[in-house]
Amino acid sequence: MKIAVFPGSFDPITRGHEELVLRAVEIFDKVIVAIGINSQKKYMFNLQERLSMLEDVFADFPMVEVTSYEGLTVDFCKKNQSRFLVRGIRNATDFDYESTIAYLNAEMGDGLQTVFLVCRPEFSHFSSTIVREIIKGGGDPSKFLPEGLNLD
Repeated sequence: MKIAVFPGSFDPITRGHEELVLRAVEIFDKVIVAIGINSQKKYMFNLQERLSMLEDVFADFPMVEVTSYEGLTVDFCKKNQSRFLVRGIRNATDFDYESTIAYLNAEMGDGLQTVFLVCRPEFSHFSSTIVREIIKGGGDPSKFLPEGLNLD
């Protein structure tokens, strides 16, 4: 069974994240969407809210598992028998950053492979950071969020 992990903070999940997961399930038998817990980071949505959002978005996809983890992503992958990480690439800056992390993960994770999925152009400007700023500013973030996702 080919298992992939798609790690992130998902604060909140965007349509770009959703689209990447739906593409990943076409490649892998199981995709674990995993919220990495970083105690140094301040989140807009607490862990349970983020898990609930992900569970709602992927409720109709039995091959998608939603969970959270602490510690190194490579250790989480080993524990879950995943040999693959999925990462989205929006632009050259993302590629530079993600490729460095991929090399480190491969070394620390005994050959853990990172699969880069290039974001579709219509999602290439989406980020959780931008969505949080829209929310903080009192704007309507709905066009950046998965359909039917309610942040209230």
